[in-house]
Amino acid sequence: MNERIGVFVAWPYANGDLHLGHVAGVYLPADIFARYHRLRGNRVLMVSGSDAHGTPITVSAERAGVSPREFFERYHRRFLESFIGLGISFDLFTHTDTENHAAVSQDIFRVLYERGYIHTEAMAQLYCETDQRFLPDRYVEGTCPHCGYPNARGDQCDNCGRTLDATELIDPRCKLCGSQPVVRETEHFFFDLPAFEGPLLEYIGRQEHWRPNVQRFVENYLRGGLKPRPVTRDIEWGIPVPIPGYEHKVMYVWFEAVIGYLSASIEAAKNRGEEKAWEAWWTDPAARGYYFIGKDNIPFHAIIWPAELMGYDERLNLPFDIPASEFLNLEGQQFSTSRNWAVWLPDYLERYAPDPLRYYLTAIAPETGDSEFTWRGYVERNNNELVAAWGNLVNRVISFAVRHWDGRVPEPGPQDARDTELLDQISAGFGTVGAHYARAEFRAALRETMSLAREVNRYLDDKAPWFQIKEDRAAAGTTIYVALRAIDSLATLFAPVLPFTSAEVKRFLGYEDPLFGDLQIERFDESERSHEALVYQPLASEGSVDRWVPSELAPGQPLARPRVLFQKLDESVVDEERARLEQASGAATVAEE
Repeated sequence: MNERIGVFVAWPYANGDLHLGHVAGVYLPADIFARYHRLRGNRVLMVSGSDAHGTPITVSAERAGVSPREFFERYHRRFLESFIGLGISFDLFTHTDTENHAAVSQDIFRVLYERGYIHTEAMAQLYCETDQRFLPDRYVEGTCPHCGYPNARGDQCDNCGRTLDATELIDPRCKLCGSQPVVRETEHFFFDLPAFEGPLLEYIGRQEHWRPNVQRFVENYLRGGLKPRPVTRDIEWGIPVPIPGYEHKVMYVWFEAVIGYLSASIEAAKNRGEEKAWEAWWTDPAARGYYFIGKDNIPFHAIIWPAELMGYDERLNLPFDIPASEFLNLEGQQFSTSRNWAVWLPDYLERYAPDPLRYYLTAIAPETGDSEFTWRGYVERNNNELVAAWGNLVNRVISFAVRHWDGRVPEPGPQDARDTELLDQISAGFGTVGAHYARAEFRAALRETMSLAREVNRYLDDKAPWFQIKEDRAAAGTTIYVALRAIDSLATLFAPVLPFTSAEVKRFLGYEDPLFGDLQIERFDESERSHEALVYQPLASEGSVDRWVPSELAPGQPLARPRVLFQKLDESVVDEERARLEQASGAATVAEE
């Protein structure tokens, strides 16, 4: 196909570990999509990074008694290690505290300012007279004016979910010293969003392929009318405003972080010694950019980021699709970092394999509605589907072939109608499953693939080669050959979701070339400091060869003795993990009190 596909993934705040809600809603869907397109021979650029700036970092750093840089770098490194463990194949996962990102962000700010899209306005903001500083929203807590929750943040109430302005809080208090701040007037820069209302309406009206939940959200948002939004803050940690006389102000993280999609693309090109290579994904009208985010980030990616691009450089591609996910809940409750009601990714990877998690989260993916992770569901899907339907199929067929045909693919005889029917079904799956992957319908793609695996099991039940070989060795050889070809094809169909075990299946079948490239952590030097990033090393065939094709397994090809792909989990795992969750959450509640 050889198309240019940009996979742009939400930037996580580097103030704590990733949990499975983040993985299911953003990072796993993006990786599945990227891996599918790499198999198709498309040129993929998948980028993101740690959001190193903003008050979530500074508040957490102050609590930990370290600098913001030291704090975010700690979690940035943990992000890199977690993504390697789960196989999230970023071409580049960097962070926002790089010279490259600062330069790109300041250039966009400067151009928008010079074109009249950014201006200054006076605004009311809470000021702490004790600490003698203006308080950004997360430095303020108080009572929510809508629901009465006493610990609402200055930007949002965690109880009712309403977005807030810190000045709306009842009885606000400074999180640094506990005193009650006062309202003072200060000057900030504002982005003139209303200037783009017409172009945005035209742009969004063309996006008939967007998910209905995204389309509805954006239409409702625009129906309420756009207002200028502040793009600067009075804190020290962030990217300085590039306007003389305002160097003491920094860019608001919501404005600056989305610029990371462009700056990371530029950085990836520089790292590979091809400084202009990023333009192929950003200025070629045929290139398509897909933005993988959670539903709470829709306005920033469907409205604000397109407006920034329109005002900065009309040659740059606007988002082609924004397959935003709904929320994943956990055992009947919402994920909560403050209550420690979460399954943390590093913790999971210490005890379990990556592919069963990738499988389960895809099977329950919150694509168009909220869904729920339960440990019982995880164990049941692992045991009844991965182990029983797919893993056992691979093991028994390849083991049987190794044992009875001297470790080689048997030479087939004439195929009957049942043989050709199965191979035709599997072959047709590349069209139907591939169409689901291409439309970011990952649950449907996985469901269709597992259905095909069950069809191969039914075929083997009908043919019974274990008995067939006693009476007609040639007929049994044909059956096993057909089954091996089906397994080979299924390994490809499963590969975007199950990259680790699919690669093993290919190795069992005698293939030497890997399915995907490698992930590694690299250090890059800038003029003043260095930084670590996650980098995907693509295969030579990626971007040129379409490997999304049915099996071409050759008779006589050497086979490797298979190992068990998936471990059956004991039912006790359910109670053990629920107890672990309750214990961690209870400890967090006690600590907070």
